[in-house]
Amino acid sequence: MDNDEKIIGLLEQIYGPVRGREAFDRIRPLVRAFPVRPRQKSGFFSNGDAVLITYGDTLNQPGEAPLKTLGRFARANLKNAFSAIHILPFFPYSSDDGFSVIDFHTVNPDLGRWPDINDLSRDFELMFDLVLNHISSQSDWFQRYLNREPGFERLAIEVDPDLDLSLVTRPRTTPLLTPYTRTDGETVHVWTTFSADQIDLNYTSLSVLEKMIEVLLFYVRQGAALIRLDAIAYLWKETDTTCIHCVQTHEMVKLFRAILDEVAPEVMIITETNVPHQENISYFGNGVDEAQMVYNFTLPPLLVYTFVRQDATVFSRWARGLALSSPATTFFNFTASHDGIGVRPLEGILPAADIAFLADHVRKNGGAVSCKRNPDGSETPYELNITYVDALSGKDDGDDVRAARFLASQAVQLVLPGVPGVYIHSLLGSRNWNEGVAQTGRARTINRRPLQYAAVSQEIETPGSLRHTIFYAYLHLLAVRRRQPAFHPGAAFDVMDVSPQCVVIRRTTAEQTILAVTGVCGKALSLDLSGPGRSCTTDLLTGQSIDPGDIRLAPFQTLWLTNHAF
Repeated sequence: MDNDEKIIGLLEQIYGPVRGREAFDRIRPLVRAFPVRPRQKSGFFSNGDAVLITYGDTLNQPGEAPLKTLGRFARANLKNAFSAIHILPFFPYSSDDGFSVIDFHTVNPDLGRWPDINDLSRDFELMFDLVLNHISSQSDWFQRYLNREPGFERLAIEVDPDLDLSLVTRPRTTPLLTPYTRTDGETVHVWTTFSADQIDLNYTSLSVLEKMIEVLLFYVRQGAALIRLDAIAYLWKETDTTCIHCVQTHEMVKLFRAILDEVAPEVMIITETNVPHQENISYFGNGVDEAQMVYNFTLPPLLVYTFVRQDATVFSRWARGLALSSPATTFFNFTASHDGIGVRPLEGILPAADIAFLADHVRKNGGAVSCKRNPDGSETPYELNITYVDALSGKDDGDDVRAARFLASQAVQLVLPGVPGVYIHSLLGSRNWNEGVAQTGRARTINRRPLQYAAVSQEIETPGSLRHTIFYAYLHLLAVRRRQPAFHPGAAFDVMDVSPQCVVIRRTTAEQTILAVTGVCGKALSLDLSGPGRSCTTDLLTGQSIDPGDIRLAPFQTLWLTNHAF
């Protein structure tokens, strides 16, 4: 089957035979006009891959565009640790810190210009957000919809407010429908999954489809190497269903993949679906037809639980299921991001009482708990709003213990099969920004603090400071990791039963075996890891020789033991 036939087949699955052909006639010229970029790499992933996650204005310097400041910081400090940077939505926006996009084609002038993005792409691969579920109510597109202009008449999803929508999965407690008045005076109720300002796009409209494929290809032209499909699970709506993970949504991901495979086969799709694990990995499709990467959403809350309980039993049992059947797919392993720590991915892994325990722990550590609305009208925890450093902290921790526990959690993240993603506030050891929450009234602000470049630079160069301790230790972990073949995302992987107080993971290739050992408790441990195939005697992180039969592990210590260092 050639690619045209594949695309036609997908469009017919979504729209039916007649409209599917019409859709193909509309998007085919866009694809044909795109300058094809032949594949240069032999594969999608390597052990050298790691992604920094940041807002474009997390680092600020007076008189300098924040994107230039980010580029300066990254080139000076991060080239030996990160291969890519995910710049969170850097477009003009009206709310949700960038995720209510006013104009998909323009860089927010408060951040910089397209040349600043292009310059950064010369030193790092870039991940762009394709915020394809919704658009700002202040966008030109939505205003043209309200004016009933040709091509925009069906931009939004109009719904009778009396319709029973109780089956719809709700990630928020805000109303699902929002009334707006057209310029001719008619009031319409439009679908707003995430907020009244974020108007869900109507993908039954071929004009919407055409516009968003134009945006996708525009981002590739501007240097995107990874396309993050934001909130993709909610893309397609059928009012008598849950409106999450619809068949048409999966077909749409396949469509984007087929288009990219034709014009830019090295550009990867990563899906953002903050849902239970089995639902999440469904976006791998058959291993070659949907996303190359999915966010490993279970990892962040389960690691917090593991270190707070000081027991790795549940984590080790869950981690055994992370093996992938296709070398063309892998996990995006992260522990913190611009959002909170989602707890829905713990469904089926932890009982409700343990999730409530986590929520209570977060509140005691200065964080907050955001809820979602259930079909019966009740509310349950949806995410924990707290920095990852503070989520892991004990009540009486000093900075030395706080840093050790946090770095141990990150070391576990780095040895799992997949590509690591590191939020800049984790790399910098940031604490809760409660003053920001008071300013905005939004719980997620707690881990979105904008920083001054000069102050951060001074802190990370001050020995003994929390930022210094975490920053340089984290860079060391990443720099060592990326040199080791056994940390390739596709390397063999198994979890060993040694002790509930530690995580022991073995990664293996023909060239190298690594035993990654991390203590999850505040006590010293004595371990015996001797046995067939366990002749690892060098700790990659310190260069010291270690007897695998007589390991003395300090509280929250990590060892990467190998038989062959690179």
